[in-house]
Amino acid sequence: MLQIETFDARAGGNVIYKALAHPLAAEAIGRLLGSLEGPVALYDPDGIAAPLLAMYPDLPGPVSLHVHDVAAVGGSRAGLTARALVDLPRAAARSVLIAAFDTGRAAARIAALLPPGAVLRSLDEARLPPALLTNPGRYLDRLNFATNFAFFRDQDGLSTRLVSANYWAGYGAGPIRLWLRLFDAAGAVLATWEQALPEGPGGFAIDSRAVRARFGLPEFTGQLFLHAIGAAGHDVVKYALDTYAPDGGASLSCTHDANAWPSDRYAGLPAPRADERVVLWLQNSHAVPIPAGAVSLDRMGAERPVPLDRAVGPFATVAVDVADMLPGLLWPAQVELRAGRHVVRPRYEVTRAGRTRIAHVNVERADLRPEPAIPALPPALGRGFLLPFPVLDPLLFRTLVQPTPMAVSQANLPVRLDLFDTDGRRVAQRFLGRLPRDHALAVDLDTVPELRVGHAELVYDFRDGGGADGWLHALFRWEHRASGHVAESSFGAHVFNTLMTWRDEPQSYSGPPPGLSTRLFLRLGEPGRRSFAVLIYPASAPRGAPWAAQSATVLALHDAAGTPIAEARLVIACSGSALVRPEAVFGAALLEQAGTDGYVLVRDPTCRLFGYHGLEDAAGGFSLDHMFGF
Repeated sequence: MLQIETFDARAGGNVIYKALAHPLAAEAIGRLLGSLEGPVALYDPDGIAAPLLAMYPDLPGPVSLHVHDVAAVGGSRAGLTARALVDLPRAAARSVLIAAFDTGRAAARIAALLPPGAVLRSLDEARLPPALLTNPGRYLDRLNFATNFAFFRDQDGLSTRLVSANYWAGYGAGPIRLWLRLFDAAGAVLATWEQALPEGPGGFAIDSRAVRARFGLPEFTGQLFLHAIGAAGHDVVKYALDTYAPDGGASLSCTHDANAWPSDRYAGLPAPRADERVVLWLQNSHAVPIPAGAVSLDRMGAERPVPLDRAVGPFATVAVDVADMLPGLLWPAQVELRAGRHVVRPRYEVTRAGRTRIAHVNVERADLRPEPAIPALPPALGRGFLLPFPVLDPLLFRTLVQPTPMAVSQANLPVRLDLFDTDGRRVAQRFLGRLPRDHALAVDLDTVPELRVGHAELVYDFRDGGGADGWLHALFRWEHRASGHVAESSFGAHVFNTLMTWRDEPQSYSGPPPGLSTRLFLRLGEPGRRSFAVLIYPASAPRGAPWAAQSATVLALHDAAGTPIAEARLVIACSGSALVRPEAVFGAALLEQAGTDGYVLVRDPTCRLFGYHGLEDAAGGFSLDHMFGF
């Protein structure tokens, strides 16, 4: 496993990790380390020697490690024994490297301690250019590293389109620019450019066909690195990514933005059906190669991981056929990816009968343990954690749900399905049992006689015992009965719409709990592909004391500059849902005025809605994934 700390559940992404992993920083750090004359004495004032040497192991040796914390002397960092900083003059070093940024004071403190003839260097030599910094005065400000990766392809008759909005403008940001770098499958740089975003909260898109034409590129499959300059409020670049066939072919899918930090393990990767091929797109997020054997696949719960027998180069992309590594394993078995913190949340691609669909796996948490308080949550919190998902028209679509273990310590899943119609009436309940970690249950909702249009919620149910950690996830699959097209998505549970709180639930997009408001992004479609959304009003509150009986939802149509064009009101019953098609709400003329980079902002100050959005075409193709908010 790559010895890096990438995520803190309390603070979000680790800014030091992002500062070391940025592609431009990788180039600069490589040049810096390559210019050092060994032996090297490494002064580690901020404790980042381990991730630095994990991501850049080519420090000229021998290396000595020095610290100023007496409690750390004698300890081990990155395989080196920490020595006292006051011993630095006796180190046989030609170079002294301060493993930190903004090192003016630290450099002044140790200037008199340098060994004879040694040269003092620091990571300040590997800072990003000032023009790429939101806050040049504080290099490790998290807003200096508002970054993310995207799977990006224009090959084999499939293209990709990344869609988002300048949501930073709503937090007081000034001009925003994106610094973009496109890598091919081998990790080579295909193009580097900048794109200015609208001054207000306008929409924008980055289409692989346009990028390919602009730079005269051959076909490619790789990854796009995005860095927002001038950000405020959010340090993650959020987006929806569509994969489509430009010739109007049979493939269409959508995935949510990637998490901006790598994880040790991922879950929610389905095994293939007998008539399917499942390919995991493994994309190295760093400038250091992934060694052969460092990544493996395992049937969930089997504890018999199968290592990938080849290396993956820096920033490279490889296609891993699940059947090649786990032969004979079939749906509804689940696959666990042990990624060793080398990759940002990967995508997988399912091919069946000439159609493809793209979806993403999710971070499997290593920091969670079963929480005894969850089975004993008081009645005032109602049903507690809910995981809502749409039930599309059963006459047209088949809906399946598969609970997915999403924490390393999760031994069982005690779960139930609650089904609701669009008016918020609960029409059915199904106890799924205390599912073992290695379960292979996928519930076909066709088996529920009461099934109708609306939504379902996966909830904890402890009638047979079991544990819970609040990180309840599931994979959802929708199959179009006539065309055979399939879309799938996965997400996790939260507490929704109750005045009572438990720890950080119900979550809010800003401020402390309870989170009782909505701000969701719905992009518009393009010619031949119309957008739609399913908005769900889930409520944890006890049925005898429901939250507001109806939502007070506003659909605000914006053009590409972020200018509001029109508004429409929408009322959703508590525990109900609504299908929204912008064309039906606003009409073709207003959508043409908004343009393909326009969008609908879903707002509600009275409750928190949960949404899924997608595209549909005339050939029966459609996509569906959970919406993002800001």
